[in-house]
Amino acid sequence: MKELYLLDLRFKDNASGAVGDAILESGDWRVQLRADSQQRVVNKITDTLKRCLPFSRHEELQYMAVLFEEKIYNIATSHSEYLRKISLKMLLMEARYDSENTS
Repeated sequence: MKELYLLDLRFKDNASGAVGDAILESGDWRVQLRADSQQRVVNKITDTLKRCLPFSRHEELQYMAVLFEEKIYNIATSHSEYLRKISLKMLLMEARYDSENTS
C-alpha cells in the first residue's frame, strides 16, 4: 500500500496566540510557515527520492529535494496549494517508479 503523503505543517502562533490570524492580515501564507516544517517536507521528498532512485547519493537527493521544495514554495499561492502540489508530485513519482518496476 502506498504511503499517504499527508504533510503535517503547523503555522507559527502570532502575538495574539491565535494560529492563522496573521495570515489574513499579511496576505502571505509563507510568513507563518515554520522553518522546521519546510525541513520536514524536504526530508519526506528526500525519502521518496531514495525509494525511486536507490542508487543515487544522499547529497544529490537532498539537493534535488531542496530545489523542488523551494520551487513549489515560491509558486504556491496558499499553504494548501503548497501541500497539494508536493503531495501530488510525490505520489506521481512513486506510481511511475512502481509501474516501471512491475513491467
